[in-house]
Amino acid sequence: MELSTRQLRAFRLAAQHQSFARAAEALFITPSGLSVLIKELESRVGFRLFDRTTRRVELTPDGRQLLSVIQRSLDEMDVAIANIGRGAKRNRESLSLGTTPLVAANILPPAMREFRRLRPDVQIQVFDADLPTLIQMVEADKLDMSLGIFKAMPDVRREPFFRFSMMVARATKDEVQPRKTATWSALEGETLISLSPGHPHQQLIDRHLAQVRVKVKAGPVVNLLDTQIALVEAEEGIAIIPSFGMPACRNRKITTSQLINPVVRFDFHMISRRGRQLPPRAQEFTSFLKSYIATWAGRAGVL
Repeated sequence: MELSTRQLRAFRLAAQHQSFARAAEALFITPSGLSVLIKELESRVGFRLFDRTTRRVELTPDGRQLLSVIQRSLDEMDVAIANIGRGAKRNRESLSLGTTPLVAANILPPAMREFRRLRPDVQIQVFDADLPTLIQMVEADKLDMSLGIFKAMPDVRREPFFRFSMMVARATKDEVQPRKTATWSALEGETLISLSPGHPHQQLIDRHLAQVRVKVKAGPVVNLLDTQIALVEAEEGIAIIPSFGMPACRNRKITTSQLINPVVRFDFHMISRRGRQLPPRAQEFTSFLKSYIATWAGRAGVL
């Protein structure tokens, strides 16, 4: 038996108003149109719903029984639709974003604060993790998107987000004037604090050191950029870091110089699950974030 919600709502309104004319007005249709809906419903259920007089309509005993059931069903449906609608609106106004710990701690929070001044209605949820975990969460649809140095993957949509360059980080020394640039050849013989070989930009660094035939002394090998930067401040050696690590150096006694001859750049990517439609605010926030990064990177002269 096929019953439309339009028929059921017409029946409920007619029962409440005891008038086809007022029920039709509430549904924004003509009284004859409402009468058609009631007749269709009576045809579907197989019994008469109303006793009609010239002044009003009254429910039949069968109609009263049906009304109690329909009332509960329509009320439950209306509540469910309202709840789902509120949840959908929250989803439209929220964005879940994953990235590596250094970016999550040093770049995203101030950018989110600036964005919130423009769009206080948009909620951004940040998740910090290593690259493999971020990939898994995007593939499992637990994150809208992630930012990082990612390789191409079959089930993941990858888009260039920003292009960073390599910097050398040194402990600040009062007698040494900081320089904006440094050559790769100037690193010869220095003790180098490295990240573990699994990090994509460490692989790029190792390849380039071999290409320019610069020999460095092996220093500590760590897993996090923050640890690497802290060891530089402790004068355990120098580090070659991506320029997105500069904000983490601001409050430390560290100077950074862009590596030149040559300048080595690499792409930072945004990934999302292939075939998934991103929330409406994703494009708005990522455009803002690109502009935000470009502003401080441009001031630092590392674009």
